[in-house]
Amino acid sequence: MGISVSLILAAAGAVLTWAVSATVSGLNIRTVGVILLIVGVIGFVTSLFFWSSWGGFGGRETTVSRERVIER
Repeated sequence: MGISVSLILAAAGAVLTWAVSATVSGLNIRTVGVILLIVGVIGFVTSLFFWSSWGGFGGRETTVSRERVIER
C-alpha cells in the first residue's frame, strides 16, 4: 500500500468518524471510520519506514571507481 492510498484511507476514516452523523442498522459508521483511520495511519508509517528501500529521495549510495592505466 502506497502513501497516497494510506492518506486516502485515513481521510475517509476521519470523515466517517467525526463528520458523518447518519445511522445505519447493523453497522456502526464510527467503528468503520476508526478502523479505516487506523489502517491508513499504519500504512502511512509503514510506507515511510520502507521509503528508502523502494525509491525515496536519497538513501542510496553509489560509489563509482575508475582506474586509468597508462602504458609507456
